[in-house]
Amino acid sequence: MYYWIIFFTALKLGVTSFGGPVAHLGYFRNEYVEKKKWLSSSTYQEIVALCQFLPGPASSQVGITIGLLKGGIVGAILAFLGFTLPSVLLLIVASMTYQMFHLDAGLIQGLKVVAVVIVLHAIIGMIKQHIKGVMTALIAIFCLLLLLFLKVAWLHVVLILLSGVLGAFCFKQEQKNQASMSFQLSKRFGWISLSLLVFLMLVLPLIAYFTKYEDVVVFDKLFRTGLLVFGGGHVVLPLLQNEFVPQWINEETFITGYGLAQAVPGPLFTFASFLGASIKGVYGGVLAMIAIFLPAFLLVFSVMPFWETLRNKSYIRNGLIGVNAAVVGILMASFMSPILQHGIIDIKTGVLSVLLYFLIYKKQPPWIIVILGGTIGYLLL
Repeated sequence: MYYWIIFFTALKLGVTSFGGPVAHLGYFRNEYVEKKKWLSSSTYQEIVALCQFLPGPASSQVGITIGLLKGGIVGAILAFLGFTLPSVLLLIVASMTYQMFHLDAGLIQGLKVVAVVIVLHAIIGMIKQHIKGVMTALIAIFCLLLLLFLKVAWLHVVLILLSGVLGAFCFKQEQKNQASMSFQLSKRFGWISLSLLVFLMLVLPLIAYFTKYEDVVVFDKLFRTGLLVFGGGHVVLPLLQNEFVPQWINEETFITGYGLAQAVPGPLFTFASFLGASIKGVYGGVLAMIAIFLPAFLLVFSVMPFWETLRNKSYIRNGLIGVNAAVVGILMASFMSPILQHGIIDIKTGVLSVLLYFLIYKKQPPWIIVILGGTIGYLLL
């Protein structure tokens, strides 16, 4: 696999992936599974399930893992940079000119409709693949209903864990040949990555406290935020607000940056680059990107060397049936609220969603859907 293919494939996703982390999984599935065929649907779902369980930015970790699968550590870094840099660059520029930076409301609404059809298409594909029988359907429905009624950030992690335990005891499948998931990483490297993660988690706060060096303090705040976020990218908002407002930036700047982060493609975690650039310019924006995403890399590098062995254990394989069903329910809950809730708000957005879904059903590439949805939204919504 040529490294430039990994980078430019991720870069295309980085400039077209609107709609938040759940929508990103739909974009990834369309590109990596259906179009490129770099991995099977079941392998992709395993990666999604694992990254949903880990703390941090799930969609970015899925991209990192796919890059790792195709090109080792270099591939993981290139996949991350391709997907993340467009959003980072846009938000760094926006942080320095945000008073003059305006996006049309109709354009944003059109992109929300794009997210609706992308996620719906992905969910339908996952249902066909992973909801097999009454028990998996019940797990998905239970997760869906619970998440709709209980807005608790940690709940989806608990549901995945419980569904995995339930699957380990309730499901039974014969061992079969699975697509190889060789990540070109040794178990020794995995232990080193885990040790480095724990070391930074313990030492960075001490260095920041005793030195008061601004770069280290900012890095520590963002590193801890990236490590502690469970429940999706939006959970990063209260954590960052607690760390940076009003000591480092004022509330108006914070809210403006968060609004802009919603409007650009790519991972919502790049909101940190807006904050970093607001504090220390371009250098601060790049520093923030490294700090908040570093835990995601270390977590992936810590777990993946052991995943090929773990997934071949019978209780792991059976548990993944439950996990996959739970992930479907979780994605359905995220689709219904907030994606569908904020995407389809009137007859015009409903008609637009039908048009765009017809196009994606006819295998039109996502970037065409994004451009068309944004343009129609700008002109008519």
